[in-house]
Amino acid sequence: MIKKGLKVFVGAFLTLFLIGGWVWGAEPPIKIGVIQGFSGALEAYAKQMLTGFKIGLEYGTKGKNEVIGRKIQLIVEDDQIKPDVAKRLITKLYADDKVDMVVGTTSSAAALAMLPVAQEFKKILLVEPAVADSITGSAWNRYIFRTGRNSGQDAISNAKAVARPGVFVAAIAQDSPLEEMGCRLTRWLLKNWGLKWSMRNMPRWPRPIIPLRFRGSSMP
Repeated sequence: MIKKGLKVFVGAFLTLFLIGGWVWGAEPPIKIGVIQGFSGALEAYAKQMLTGFKIGLEYGTKGKNEVIGRKIQLIVEDDQIKPDVAKRLITKLYADDKVDMVVGTTSSAAALAMLPVAQEFKKILLVEPAVADSITGSAWNRYIFRTGRNSGQDAISNAKAVARPGVFVAAIAQDSPLEEMGCRLTRWLLKNWGLKWSMRNMPRWPRPIIPLRFRGSSMP
């Protein structure tokens, strides 16, 4: 399943450059900006994304790291999971570094700040791994793509996993778009299925944090 997904992801990426009808000779490299939250609470996700992306490029290009004779160059930036920094960095990548596309970012709040910039420059932003529904929902524009699941899908799977008679669900969530959207949908699903629900917001990026706790006579 992972290998199949990797093929689809890399195939879609390569197609972006093949279907445009561009003709290249001895051309400069294809530049891809990568923005992730390498500093802060989401560091692990950021490192996983970058490692997986590099493996995907290697696999999709059979180790050559080039497309139609053009080398692929990555320009990696750390947005520190801050929306203002993410917006500044994507602007720099498009305007100054002249990247062909950007991949990012880790935080949903930071990703949402980046969406209008992609539209302004009319260049592709491939969102990964931020999962807020609004990224490809209310805040979406035609230059935005995503490769992973969204928080609504997380909420549905979580709710289905614990929806049993007698279960009480308490959510302790970070104060961010991801947790707010996910908890809102989870609460709606659980209440419609007759379960009791309680929620408390925490300051952004506390450590440690426990996303969900379950109590009841019918524990999964």
